[in-house]
Amino acid sequence: MLVKTPNGAQDIRAIWMENGVVKAINQRALPHRFEIVEIDNSEALAEAISDMTIRGAPSIGAAAAYGMALAAIRGEDMEDAADRMRSTRPTAHDLFYAVNLMLSERERLPGAADEYSDSIVARCKSIGEHGLDLIRDGSKILTHCNAGALATIDFGTALAPMRLARRAGKEFFVYVDETRPRLQGAKLTAWELLNEGIDHAIISDNASGHYIRADVDVVIVGADRIAGNGDFANKIGTYEKAVLARENGVPFYVAAPISTFDSSLLSGDEIVIEQRSPDEVLILDGVRVAPEGSDALNPAFDMTPSRYVSGFITEVGLLKPDELSKLLDTQ
Repeated sequence: MLVKTPNGAQDIRAIWMENGVVKAINQRALPHRFEIVEIDNSEALAEAISDMTIRGAPSIGAAAAYGMALAAIRGEDMEDAADRMRSTRPTAHDLFYAVNLMLSERERLPGAADEYSDSIVARCKSIGEHGLDLIRDGSKILTHCNAGALATIDFGTALAPMRLARRAGKEFFVYVDETRPRLQGAKLTAWELLNEGIDHAIISDNASGHYIRADVDVVIVGADRIAGNGDFANKIGTYEKAVLARENGVPFYVAAPISTFDSSLLSGDEIVIEQRSPDEVLILDGVRVAPEGSDALNPAFDMTPSRYVSGFITEVGLLKPDELSKLLDTQ
């Protein structure tokens, strides 16, 4: 759903429920087609999460909440529905957080799912407000994958400070990693920045070191799961960006709501890294780009140790890694 804003951009609502049907932007169709999918059962919604029609940790959480709502509406076994949702994407903590919350609020579904979705939007706007001062006029920013409204229902996490900075009249430039193998940066982040009127250029993933060394002022990324010590999982390729940023003295920030923090994990070594089909690497837009007989490895995420993180941009403020324990004790 797109809604025109006063500055001429369009606010994006990535997923919502209407008359007992879940509606979502089909992220697989972008940037070539803007398409809304309609889903009326939990099995189809779980498949939409698995095949990345709906993607991005907070949006996945909202989708799982709505999947639980659909199960409640249709009188399904709620524990079975919960297991179905949990099996779709093992790395994203928001999904598990949302499912457990909906189980505790099952008597209030589907209203509780709408409330959860609206709370994510409010949190993301707050993330943007707390990260706004990291962006100055003339800043050169690098981001990886898509952590915008598509991934978070609205506003974004990593993109939220950029959106609010642009609406505040700041001029800056964004380097957009293409993000192989599924090209979420080239397809989705670039589409969102273009919609918002933010100056940007897409770069190949292996060009990021060149620009971080020479021209980048700050790196801002999202996260799919953050352990209690601040280690975090994000789209594959994030770790190398963090190491490059440290080596070149460039601040590296992680933007994420509190629902992405998993205090049950002592370190990032405990995060389950999703392995996806080799075909995502071997085949590009329906054409095989590798020799027949060659196989591929395709981890969807990597883990970045907290020592590379300058700070976490959350809805409660900008936090240093050593400040997380006090916050997570209140979860």
